[in-house]
Amino acid sequence: MYGSIFIEILFGFVLLFFVAKMLGKTQIKQLTAFDFVSALILGELVGNGLYDDKVGLLEIAYAVFLWGALIYITEIITQKFKGTRKMLEGSPAIVIHKGQLQREIMRKGKLDIHQLLHLLRSKGVFSVREVDYAILERDGSISILHKSSFQNPTKSDLDVPLTPVHLSFSLINDGEIIINNLREIGKDRTWLNNELKKQGFPSVEDVFYAEYIKGQKLLIQGYEDNS
Repeated sequence: MYGSIFIEILFGFVLLFFVAKMLGKTQIKQLTAFDFVSALILGELVGNGLYDDKVGLLEIAYAVFLWGALIYITEIITQKFKGTRKMLEGSPAIVIHKGQLQREIMRKGKLDIHQLLHLLRSKGVFSVREVDYAILERDGSISILHKSSFQNPTKSDLDVPLTPVHLSFSLINDGEIIINNLREIGKDRTWLNNELKKQGFPSVEDVFYAEYIKGQKLLIQGYEDNS
């Protein structure tokens, strides 16, 4: 019995992993109401099959792949036929317009004032008066355009000379070199080892985390710094 449960769990895990990869990252990141229900049902299909003696591996595989195919087809339909997107995925809704709460839009979106204030606070906004526009996105998150008096000044506003922006790269994580990032910045192990020694780290194994930004000193944190 335990052996069959182990096999079915392993089999279901592999299937769900495959389906998740097939559907893509946006299915996970941009979780709409339809996606949420789909994920629950997909998990239920596998979960129910594990403890039903009449259901074998083939039945589990068939159910998972069938449901995954239906979700995949739905995604294709929404991409090819734009008119179906609103029905299947929903659409963004303006819940604050020119500083005014849109009660009817909030009611249709099942969003009360407490939920809205919570979403605003999650964006660092603690008063409705700071917001010019707020849009409730399809996945339930909120996007905010601050009123001009509450917007942070930019370098252009302050007439400050613009400087290039450089991406940071993690070079060492938990004592292991991230080779792809090292190649991306055009450096090699010899350069990295020399940089470590300059800051008193004899080897990569002594480093918990190292981060590189062009034009700046290599950020290095050892294991002793975490103790």
